[in-house]
Amino acid sequence: MKFTETRLKSILLSGAAIGTLAIPGVAIAQEADQDAGFTDSNVIIVTASKRETTLQEIPIAVSVTSGEDIENAQVRDLIDLQTLVPSLRVSQLQSSANTNFIIRGFGNGANNPGIEPSVGVFIDGVYRSRSAAQIGDLPNIQRVEVLRGPQSTLFGKNASAGIISIITERPQFQFGGSVEATYGNFNARILKADITGPISDTLAFSIAGNINKRDGYARDLNLGIDFNDRDRWGVRGQLLWEPNSDLSVRIIGDYDKIDENCCIAANIRSVPGIFGALQLASGDPRPIEPQSPFSYEVRNNFPSINKIENYGGSLQADYSLGAVSLTGITAYREVRSFTDQDSDFTSADLIGQNSADTAIKTFTQEVRIASDFDGPLNFLLGGYYFNEKINVDNGLAFGGDFRTYANALIGAASGGAFSAPAVEAQLGVPQGTFFQQGQGLFDSYDYKNNSYSAFGQIDFKPLDRLTLTFGFNYTKDKKRVSSNAVSTDPFSALDFVAIGNTLITQQGIATTVGQALGLPGLANAAQIGAFAAAQPALFGQIQAGSAAFAQANNLNPAVNPLIGLQSLQFLPPFLNFPNAVEDGRTNDDDFAYTIRANYEITDNVNIYATYATGFKASSFNLGRDSRPSAAVFIPGSPVNNPAASPIRDAGLALPNLTTGSRFAGPENSEVYEAGLKAQWPLVAFNLAVFKQSIKGFQSNIFTGTGFALANAGEQSTFGIEFDGTVQPAPGVNIFVAMTYLDPTYDSFVNSAFGDLSGTTPAGIPALSASMGGSYTHEFANGMTWSVRGDYAYESRVQIIEGLNAFGPGNQQAGAREFTREVNLVNASTTLELTNGLAVSLWARNLLDAQYITTVFDSVAQSGSVSGYPNQPRTYGGSVRFKF
Repeated sequence: MKFTETRLKSILLSGAAIGTLAIPGVAIAQEADQDAGFTDSNVIIVTASKRETTLQEIPIAVSVTSGEDIENAQVRDLIDLQTLVPSLRVSQLQSSANTNFIIRGFGNGANNPGIEPSVGVFIDGVYRSRSAAQIGDLPNIQRVEVLRGPQSTLFGKNASAGIISIITERPQFQFGGSVEATYGNFNARILKADITGPISDTLAFSIAGNINKRDGYARDLNLGIDFNDRDRWGVRGQLLWEPNSDLSVRIIGDYDKIDENCCIAANIRSVPGIFGALQLASGDPRPIEPQSPFSYEVRNNFPSINKIENYGGSLQADYSLGAVSLTGITAYREVRSFTDQDSDFTSADLIGQNSADTAIKTFTQEVRIASDFDGPLNFLLGGYYFNEKINVDNGLAFGGDFRTYANALIGAASGGAFSAPAVEAQLGVPQGTFFQQGQGLFDSYDYKNNSYSAFGQIDFKPLDRLTLTFGFNYTKDKKRVSSNAVSTDPFSALDFVAIGNTLITQQGIATTVGQALGLPGLANAAQIGAFAAAQPALFGQIQAGSAAFAQANNLNPAVNPLIGLQSLQFLPPFLNFPNAVEDGRTNDDDFAYTIRANYEITDNVNIYATYATGFKASSFNLGRDSRPSAAVFIPGSPVNNPAASPIRDAGLALPNLTTGSRFAGPENSEVYEAGLKAQWPLVAFNLAVFKQSIKGFQSNIFTGTGFALANAGEQSTFGIEFDGTVQPAPGVNIFVAMTYLDPTYDSFVNSAFGDLSGTTPAGIPALSASMGGSYTHEFANGMTWSVRGDYAYESRVQIIEGLNAFGPGNQQAGAREFTREVNLVNASTTLELTNGLAVSLWARNLLDAQYITTVFDSVAQSGSVSGYPNQPRTYGGSVRFKF
């Protein structure tokens, strides 16, 4: 077989020694012999370490979705892919640039550019480090592979939870191409085109592009505009040079852009007092749509901005030296995103700005050598270099209605004792000092990451049907981060404990001196001064007693009503780093490995057992919740907490400085897995049982004002995965894939919601399933008609661990009431003519199922809850022409 032909069937991890375990009905199939009109599409040929073998022989848990099935199911992006892969969950959060991937219940990385995802995403062998670089619509996909469990020995970039690998079509030496136009509800317009062909006998090209536009399916009643629209386009060019059968060079360049108004957050619960304050601030009798998330109607006071540019290039060279092949992949990528959002999600102008301007530059270099010996021993060995620079500028500022809103909350929090003007008068500052439009927190971060790794795998076959595998990955990772953050919110800089302590002491002295002088009320300053001069000993006792009373009661809101105002100090002064205590650096290293045994019981049945470990390096919190850890700082006012700590000792303590995390330490994962794989001409099934855990899982949870980054002690999941396919009649294919997960926080003492040890992590359904079937009929003239349907199910699950509105922990009844159950039905039908023309009708979420994807504490609205509703039913028609 020619090298170029082998390459067309391999690329499973770019020639790395790995294979696939297919989701039924959605795998890349090699045509085999036909028996009584049935196509043996269960025999799938892959190439591992340049060795051609069948899918059955490769003991790796991988779900494979073909480009054809992606096309027929109208899967437009990775968010839709989860309906076909039960072990994968994808959620889009507050912006187009924040998408979270979860495999087997493990995953993080959205909402903060300093956090690398636990699930790695690769496109044509090139690592995409952040979700903003992963979500663009890719033209001309050949297949998508979802590798489950920690991956380290065949990827230079270690991934602790799993990998999504996207492979696009290579340039062909035969002229061809396609054009596709789609129109759907919400005025959806999609245009895709690609062309490929030879430039010479040794050089081929391909160019592909796509435009994806759609009106918003949500409506802002205050602004009179649509929300959650789609506006993205991209172009991708490739060159393939194959001067002989031993050398192949592939050059890829791409650019894509997103400019969308996304994403709505609906009101799930509003507190009457908060609702009244919103009415007062906005002058709007209906500042939010009360508890009607599936009306898809919201009220904001400015549209969201989501502008993302993602571009780069790569060069892959493969050279064959007989039984040994060399591979090198060099890539450079940039991502630039700017987002801004009305994060209070009301018509009141509370949050006038919540912007993030992010620039990411990534360079990667990978080299591999792999063998294809006839003997019992084969190997793969590689090296990987990763260099990344990130610059982030965030801005959070009060809007024009915030002072009126805060004034109402101050009155409620102090029992009517204070208002904003009254606090200003009490403190002797000019009127209008607090809660002014434009005040806020403005922070910038400079992030640098260098990582090196060596990885490899050895396959040893001591017996004809037994293969033993050992793989390794050694990673060295260094990060360096600096911050420059400034808070211009003077109210949040007030130490209400110290101020209250002084006021209580002064009032105690005035009261007691007044009583001693027989006055009808408080003594004034002159009277106190005269008393102190006349009776210094007695005054000293009065002063000491008043100070002791203040010390004992300055945290008592009945004595110090200012304490109730601490909940309105949203943006306290920020301690920048590096500083004398915190160096802003991490230096991690890890040795991960895989041990596997694979035995072919018969030609049709294969079993395997695997133990593998994985690793993800430390992640930094590049946001306003980046705070020193409890190990270096003891929070609290010096009046009540003068205890020594490195931050205090260095003179770095600031008013209202609290603890949190600058960074989360590494994740270390491991999996015990056993699997059975069976394939016959008309039936195939795969079964995997596993126990997977991550120590130090990097949890990133929204708290109502920001994100808390922390390491869970350990999170583990026991799981069972099954997928099967059967062809009961010519043209009929029935498939089912199911995943059962039983996750547990074995240890998570310091979560944002208290001690979660022993509880069930939220958002992970116990049972996920994808099932369906397709039927294809071929007419006598060669024309074909096909129909396809699939059903995706997720059992009811608690959406979030806990909400600040309901106290810590997921045992709170308020948090338990927010649950999600998913029932999605998708369908399509296609008529394909012999001249390459095809017409399709399709629908996603055909029955218009409704559920909330996630919930969170409403911003600056204590006690209220917001959430993201799922996408409603979409449908349309497509016309394709292939030539």
